[in-house]
Amino acid sequence: MRILPTLLLFLTVTAGYSQSVSEYFEKIRDNEAELTAFFSQMPKGGDLHHHFSGSIYAEPLLQHAIQTDFYLNTESMDVRKEKESTGNWKLFSELKANGTLEFYKQKIMQKWSIKDYNYVDYPSDKLFFESFMKFEPAIKGNFGQGLLELKKRAIAENVSYIETQLSTIPNTMNTDDLLTFNAKLREYALAKNEKEVLKTLDVMYKSILQKNANNYAKEFNNNFVTKLHNDLKIDDAQFTMRYQNFVLRFMEPVDLFKNLVIAFISANESDLMAGVNIVSPEDGETSMKDYWLHMMMFKFCNLKYPNVKYTMHAGELTLGLVQPEELTWHIGAAVHTAGAHRIGHGVDIPYEKDSYELLRHMAQKNIPIEINLVSNEFILKVKENRHPLSLYKKFGVPIVISTDDAGILRTNMTEQYVLLAKRYKDISYQDIKQFVFNSIKFSFIKSASVRTQLLANLEMRFTTFEKEFTKQ
Repeated sequence: MRILPTLLLFLTVTAGYSQSVSEYFEKIRDNEAELTAFFSQMPKGGDLHHHFSGSIYAEPLLQHAIQTDFYLNTESMDVRKEKESTGNWKLFSELKANGTLEFYKQKIMQKWSIKDYNYVDYPSDKLFFESFMKFEPAIKGNFGQGLLELKKRAIAENVSYIETQLSTIPNTMNTDDLLTFNAKLREYALAKNEKEVLKTLDVMYKSILQKNANNYAKEFNNNFVTKLHNDLKIDDAQFTMRYQNFVLRFMEPVDLFKNLVIAFISANESDLMAGVNIVSPEDGETSMKDYWLHMMMFKFCNLKYPNVKYTMHAGELTLGLVQPEELTWHIGAAVHTAGAHRIGHGVDIPYEKDSYELLRHMAQKNIPIEINLVSNEFILKVKENRHPLSLYKKFGVPIVISTDDAGILRTNMTEQYVLLAKRYKDISYQDIKQFVFNSIKFSFIKSASVRTQLLANLEMRFTTFEKEFTKQ
């Protein structure tokens, strides 16, 4: 019978801790160094918008390429295991022997990441998206080292969960017999003929299942993700990781849909596969042309696999990047047509048609927005009060803070929170704490017990953190 008074005393004491931290936070919020020290120690929950390949820093990738003695294109800074027929390709061992390795290492770092970028010589968005293909060969066959690097850095930074977009699912499925559907789907999409699009996708879906889609998903789940995850002992008392499948926007409709079906099957069958995403530049020619069609594909797959969660890169656009009218509908289509469970970026929300209504809908349906401050500033030049963060907050849309591609962007989770505190004075410490808890609450973790444990652990971490800061 004494439990209730004890609990009330605990809540009163911890509330006092939180108040003291809030007061301290307000005193330091204009000092970047003090904010960095503060947020380095603050528990940060999960990173939900996280690309595996873009989150590995260039240094270990380069070291792997050198040790494996890859070929380097000395003009573009691409690396390959095998020498290509065009371009000036040199083995790293040759560069070391002739004394030019250090020179090229610096140039590689500048092409594989934003290191030393001067915001003048090259378009920032082009540099960012081109970097993936340059270092991709150094990622293949090296996933284990990358996962351990991410885990180690997360633990050091007080991040307890990552939901990463690990890899596309390899398959050799022949869909030549379906290629005529590319033109048909685009014709129906142009007319916004939802009935015919769904009907056509159903025909394709049945064919894809007959071509052993389930086997590709099973192979990926069991012999790649689960094996890596278990062999590396990724989950422990300090850290948990889950994985998202993703498809590439620039692919032709049949190929993209084939990959999407396999991705949904994979996510439906494995507890480690948290959900599905769609990636690649949203302003690309095919991305823009097929955007509504992609939304319909997700809608179709949701009908077939209703338990699979998915988040979508949507509204990663700004004025000047595309024609103004293209800024008015992407987030709305991701929410209303595709039925997305979370939205990644959502930067163009101020331009969306009926944006207030859309914001209210997202708030009512608890559809979180994944905010990536460093990424949006570098790629889109959107920062400070041009960024819609405060707009989402004002309408009560759940917010999560994430890194996007910390390796390429040479950033970390701490810097996201530093910018958040320094730039947005309407964001309080209690708001930030809520954002952190949102990152677990709105994760796609399937196990209720794992989620509950992560939330309990986060509560304990905050109690310890806040008690320490009452000494300040």
